[in-house]
Amino acid sequence: MRNIVILISGGGSNMAAIVRAAAREDWKTRFNARVSAVISNKADAKGLVFAQDEGLATAVLDHKAYASREAFDAALMQAIDAHAPALVVLAGFMRILTPGFVDHYAGRLLNIHPSLLPAFAGLHTHRRAIEAGCKFAGATVHQVTAELDHGPILAQAVVPVLPEDDEDALAARVLTQEHLIYPCAIAEFLSHS
Repeated sequence: MRNIVILISGGGSNMAAIVRAAAREDWKTRFNARVSAVISNKADAKGLVFAQDEGLATAVLDHKAYASREAFDAALMQAIDAHAPALVVLAGFMRILTPGFVDHYAGRLLNIHPSLLPAFAGLHTHRRAIEAGCKFAGATVHQVTAELDHGPILAQAVVPVLPEDDEDALAARVLTQEHLIYPCAIAEFLSHS
């Protein structure tokens, strides 16, 4: 069985969409794959409750308890590797990862970003898109590389930026598309790996 480990920092709505898709689409039979664990850097991440209710293994590693980014990433790798992952999925995991971490999972580390990459890498993507006068925004699933938000693109979804949009309205509309494209991109990735 190919194990998928998902990393979260908050509500875990993308993680939940992936878990639901894996069950609905029978990834165990189709891809010999399953979501095996959810790990968070925040003990109060609401997504952990969903994961526990789904019977998934969960763990919390508080990044503030480590002296350096490298020390945290080393501990995180140990926690992830305990599940022998075929794939590591970032789903709202709000940490910049060290090059050593990215190298360790090279070719099997995915992320979703709330913009049409390469536009608006980094934070505050929705505000930046509105301020730039963009007519369209969206989300991108990509493989993670050492360069922030610049790995090979696996999937994108486009949403219109409406005249009355504020940051929150645009974010909500983009998020609905994230919930659709992330599970699809993972299924496609699994089917070719």
